Amino acid sequence: MGYISIQINKAKGSADTGASDHIERKTTPKNADPTRTHLNRELVEFPDGVADRTAAISHRIRTAGIRRKITPDQVRAIRIVLSGTHKDMARVQDEGRLSEWCDDNLQWLHRTFGRENTVSAVLHMDEHTPHIHTTVVPIVTGERRKARKKQTEGRRTYRKKANAVRLCADDLMSRDRLVAYHDSYATAMAKYGLQRGVRGSEARHATTAQYYCDLKRQTGELEANVRQLQNEQRQAQQQLDEARKEVKSEKLGAAKTEAKAALVAKVGSLLGGNKLKTEREKLQQRISALESQNEELVRHIKQMEREHKEERTKFNEYMDKIQRYFPYVEKLLPLIDFCRNTLKFSERIVQELCKLKKVRLKGDFYSPEFNRKFRDENAAFSFEEDKDRKGHYYICVNDIPLVQWFRQKANEWRNGLGIATIRQDKGLKM
Repeated sequence: MGYISIQINKAKGSADTGASDHIERKTTPKNADPTRTHLNRELVEFPDGVADRTAAISHRIRTAGIRRKITPDQVRAIRIVLSGTHKDMARVQDEGRLSEWCDDNLQWLHRTFGRENTVSAVLHMDEHTPHIHTTVVPIVTGERRKARKKQTEGRRTYRKKANAVRLCADDLMSRDRLVAYHDSYATAMAKYGLQRGVRGSEARHATTAQYYCDLKRQTGELEANVRQLQNEQRQAQQQLDEARKEVKSEKLGAAKTEAKAALVAKVGSLLGGNKLKTEREKLQQRISALESQNEELVRHIKQMEREHKEERTKFNEYMDKIQRYFPYVEKLLPLIDFCRNTLKFSERIVQELCKLKKVRLKGDFYSPEFNRKFRDENAAFSFEEDKDRKGHYYICVNDIPLVQWFRQKANEWRNGLGIATIRQDKGLKM
């Protein structure tokens, strides 16, 4: 049994632009994988004429029928992050229930805060754990919570209309309501094996700012550790090379010493014999041969060191040229990996795509988003440069982004089965 994860924060001011940039991926955080950003989904459709989250917040406030003036410091939106533990969300995804999980989250949001007030919900699949960023505009009706409290204490000084439409985050963020949100969300997620955390626990979710601050600090520590390990690796390699040289020299020295000892032993046993001169000459030749072999090994080692140095210099020059004259190669590497590992393209096809040529293919192509293959008899694949981000590339099929092409295929497949089609997101690129 795993645990639910629900974080609720207020957003003050006229525009929650920082959160919008993060949620809509106008800026890419360090903990996101750009090769998976195309898997993110918009779960709430904006009204006509509304293009993004910030405009959706303003549109809801403007059309809600609020008569009282809204002050600049008033809370205009509540940010809610819905998820579970990494292990549990990976299990839900492996079971093919991620879309069902998203639908149940939307139904809970609509029941709890109202369909019109839920102006944005985005599924993020490019971070470590799948999660949903939700934006709720705190439009409420009825008597203010603070007014009811004053009436209970006998200090009521004014009366408002019971059905007046108001923008009031405090009414939605009371302690009792926050507890109720966790209880009802746990009930909605029970079918996925997720449960509520311990009631009354002192554990608290870190804020988004604190999370990224800690992440940046941890990243700095990891980079320092990596540099330290690299230095230690270089030192260990140097020590290993020196030890190998010493071992070779010691082996040769030991061989010479052994030969000299054998010579002395032979001489001692042959003292007074007629074969002394012959044996001594043979042993001297053996010693000379070993000394020549030692010199040859030393020359060979020096030659290998020179060749290694030359190869390393050539390799560095080669890499410098690639980075200077073909800077886009590095940007193509994620696309190459996706084509090889997921689409199972051959080396020849990948090579043609890297030349920025269109390649027409026939066959079954696998979509990670829908966990199935789609058939096409004449699909034109290509690597296209992103006009909005110079130097970045994405995969196109028949001149549209790959993810959009897969969704068209999915809609054709669903239509054939008589199932409702899925919404095509605009401008979704890989």
